[in-house]
Amino acid sequence: MAGHMESPRSHEKSDQLLQEGHIWSSMRNTTLIQGSGLLLLLVFWNSVTWHLQRFWDASGYFCQTQWEKLLSTFGGYEWILYYIGVVLVPGLCFWGFNGLLLLVDTTGKPTFISRYRIQLGKNEPVDPVKLRQSIHTVLFNQNFISIPMLVIYYPFLKWRRDPFCRELPTFHWFLVEMALFTLLQEILFYYAHRLLHQPLLYKKTHKKHHEWTAPIGVVSIYADPVEHVFANMLPVLVGPLATGSHLSSITVWLTMVLIVSTITHTGYHLPFLPSPEFHDYHHRKSNQCYGVLGLMDHLHGTDTLFKQTKAYERHIILLGLTPLSESIPDSPKKTRSALGPSGPFPYQ
Repeated sequence: MAGHMESPRSHEKSDQLLQEGHIWSSMRNTTLIQGSGLLLLLVFWNSVTWHLQRFWDASGYFCQTQWEKLLSTFGGYEWILYYIGVVLVPGLCFWGFNGLLLLVDTTGKPTFISRYRIQLGKNEPVDPVKLRQSIHTVLFNQNFISIPMLVIYYPFLKWRRDPFCRELPTFHWFLVEMALFTLLQEILFYYAHRLLHQPLLYKKTHKKHHEWTAPIGVVSIYADPVEHVFANMLPVLVGPLATGSHLSSITVWLTMVLIVSTITHTGYHLPFLPSPEFHDYHHRKSNQCYGVLGLMDHLHGTDTLFKQTKAYERHIILLGLTPLSESIPDSPKKTRSALGPSGPFPYQ
């Protein structure tokens, strides 16, 4: 009987082979998905963007004229334009959108919006003490982390390519930039975020963000300063620097990132907006759904439990007015294995 027993070394070797096989499988899946996406992009590129380019050209002259007026007005003081583009415009959009959401979170009105709450019974209304503390942290991150980083970022952008070029980017190039920025953010954020869920870093750093197991919009940048630098800011800034982008593209990108991040943290699955179910599930269970789009989670298998839930079925754009919590209600009984470890801090 002893002759049939396997040694510990053989077990270790088998585990190593399985792990290597999983890595190679993930790499093959990545290549397949990205290759298919590029192929589809090439197929539809001319037919779809031709019509959009016509619209862009119709309004392009107006935009070009306004941009040239701004360059003339701030000639020699381009840093003012830079501040407006990367700080003022994204910041106003962030607080304007979150201001509306906070009215609903603190008052519960209008009740029409409250119907779309994902985690029923949570934040009704939101804890005012906890909210004030979170807003203080968000303001600190914006003013003492984000703005200094963008100041340091400025000379690197100038070195890479002049972001104040007189000619605005073409529509086609603008689309390419947005696609590249999104892909880079997905990859970099996924690995940074997953690293933050390692026990030591989670306890020291990322646990702060997960104090909100039922998130609200403004806590999208409620995080430890270290996390804000490496997980929130750097994955977003790498793309524009790599492509040497125009200030107009950078402004649109930063604004879009803040708005989408707010939507994924709102706690409401509102009609005609991107679904926040994916990231909301991450806040509830903490051990699934680390990315932004879900691409990297699919490749690494970190969304398998999420795919077994009703939240996954609701992870679509709502095209009607009936809340998905009503049309796709939770099952009466949920098994522990399907939901994963309970509680917000699995490493505590």
